[in-house]
Amino acid sequence: MWTDITRAQHARKGLRLPSDLTDAEWAIFEPLMPIASTTGRPMKWTYRELLDAMLYLLRGGLAWRMLPPGLFPPVSTVQRWFYTWRDNGLWRAINHELVMIVRLAEGREACPSACVIDSQSAKTTESGGPRGYDAGKKVKGRKRHILTDTLGLMIEAVVHAADIQDRDGGPLVLKRIRERYPFLSHIFADGGYAGEQFAGKCAEIGTWSIEIIKRSDTAKGFVLLPRRWVVERTLAWLNRNRRLAKDFERTIESATAWLFLASVQLLTRKLARI
Repeated sequence: MWTDITRAQHARKGLRLPSDLTDAEWAIFEPLMPIASTTGRPMKWTYRELLDAMLYLLRGGLAWRMLPPGLFPPVSTVQRWFYTWRDNGLWRAINHELVMIVRLAEGREACPSACVIDSQSAKTTESGGPRGYDAGKKVKGRKRHILTDTLGLMIEAVVHAADIQDRDGGPLVLKRIRERYPFLSHIFADGGYAGEQFAGKCAEIGTWSIEIIKRSDTAKGFVLLPRRWVVERTLAWLNRNRRLAKDFERTIESATAWLFLASVQLLTRKLARI
């Protein structure tokens, strides 16, 4: 609940910009970042400065060239490091590590046994890249397929064209987590995943029990559905970053990287408050 106490906990006072990392958040980030090379030309900019620049773009929804000169490292430098960390899977690895740390801090097992799956269609721009038309949501663009634990922590995500149905996109997410989360066995899903097609594809990946939570046909207005609200809340959290309000990226890889960076930001802030 948003009270005076929680408002103070989430305040970003004393920082140069609200998107900057606090000392407590950087203390969580620093051990997870790659070790800087000891050969070649020394780094002019620190990892913390590079991260602050990326988080500024993520939070504000700005284009690369709108990065304010003087406040952050040069655009070309920030862009080069973003692509390097995107391609080596750094954000996915850090997200995996932080999920386990947060779960342990909450008194849970490091590896979840149940998850919630859902998707969100986002419009794309003229930048190009894979896209499709989601006839259900009437959106032309891409679909973000995410998997959360029962706490709402994003444990995996896949971005694909919006014309791929949920029952076909869901297994793409499950394939990625089979080795990272070996004890994960139960899936909560909505009616879009009902049917033998989704269950059959899941059975090819591993042993899963699937629980479909449907909205009542007689329900009117907003209804809080068990388990499903958790993943929908996570999508709402991620969308507070304006760069995710639409999919501005030309490539699927960049769109996925920004999604994981947003999740890492949420996890870091949560850990810093524990």
